[in-house]
Amino acid sequence: MDGRKHNYALTYSATGIVLFLLFAANIFYGPVHIPFRDVLSILFGGGSDRTSWNYIVLETRLPQAVTALLSGAALAISGLMLQTFFKNPLAGPSILGISDGANLGVALVMIYFASASYLTTIVAAFIGAAAVLAVIIIFARKVKNNVMLLIIGIMVGYLASSVISILNYRASADKVHQFVMWGMGDFSSVSTDKLPWFVAFTVVGLIMSLMMTKPLNALLLGEDYARNLGVRIRAVRLLILICTGILTATVTAFCGPISFIGLAVPHIARLLLGSSNHNHLVPVTILAGAVTALLCNFVTLLGDASSPLPLNAVTSLIGAPIIIYVIMNRRNAQYFN
Repeated sequence: MDGRKHNYALTYSATGIVLFLLFAANIFYGPVHIPFRDVLSILFGGGSDRTSWNYIVLETRLPQAVTALLSGAALAISGLMLQTFFKNPLAGPSILGISDGANLGVALVMIYFASASYLTTIVAAFIGAAAVLAVIIIFARKVKNNVMLLIIGIMVGYLASSVISILNYRASADKVHQFVMWGMGDFSSVSTDKLPWFVAFTVVGLIMSLMMTKPLNALLLGEDYARNLGVRIRAVRLLILICTGILTATVTAFCGPISFIGLAVPHIARLLLGSSNHNHLVPVTILAGAVTALLCNFVTLLGDASSPLPLNAVTSLIGAPIIIYVIMNRRNAQYFN
C-alpha cells in the first residue's frame, strides 16, 4: 500500500512539474523573440518599453496557454468519464456526436452568413452541441442499454457529419476553406475578453467531474453492483452526459474540434498510475490532459512563424500511436473490469 501511495505521489509531482514547465514554455517562447527578463517584467506588472511585447505576452501567449491548459483538461476528463461509463477504451468526447453538433452549427453560420462574427460562431457551436446533447439525453431516458446509447450517439454524429458534407458541397470554395481551417483546431482563438467565459464554463464542468469519482468507481464493478451501493444509475448517466456535453461544447465552440486528446489521454493516465481508481485517476487525467494540450500547442509554434502547424495534425501524431498501443496491449482491458 505504501508503495502504491508513493507511486501516486510521484505521479502527481512529476505531472505537476511538467505542467508548470510547459505552461512557462508556452509563455516565454514564440515566433517573436522576447527576452526572458522582459517577459517576467510584463507578467509581474512591470511592463516593457516595447508596446508590442506587452501585447504579445498578455494578449496572445498567456490567453493561449490558459486555453490550452483548460481545453486539454476538459477533453481528457470527458474521455475518461465516457470510457468508464461505456466500458469502452475507444470512447471519446466526439463519440456521442456532440462535437459534430457544434461543427454543424458553425458550418451553417460560416457558409450562409458572410458577415458572421466570432461571437456568432461561438453561439452557433453551443446551439448545435446543445441540440445534439438534448437528443442524446432524451434517448438516455428511454434506452437503458449503454451500448445502444453509444450506437445512437455515433449515428447522431454521422447524421450531423452528413449534413455538413452537403453544406460544404453546396458552398463556395472560400467558405469551405474557412470551415476547414476552423476544423483544424486552434488554442489561439480565445482572446482576453472571451477568456473569462471560457474559463467559467470549463471550470464548472471540471468541478462536476471531480464530484463524480465515487460513482465512476462503482460503475467499474458493473451497474448491478453500483445499484447495490446506492448509486442512482439514471441520474449518474444524465450527469455524465451533461458534464461531458458542457466541456466538449465549450472547447469545440471556442477552439474548434480538437481530436485525440480526449481519446488518448485517459490511457496515458492509466499507464502512469497503473490503476483504475478514479480517486486518483480523475485528477491525474485532468493534469495529463493539460500537459498534453500544452505540449501540442508548443509543438505548433515550432513551425514557420507566419504559419503555425495545424493543431489537430499534432494531436493526431501524439494520440494515434497511444491508441494503437492500447489496442495491441491487452493488459489495458483490466482497467475496465
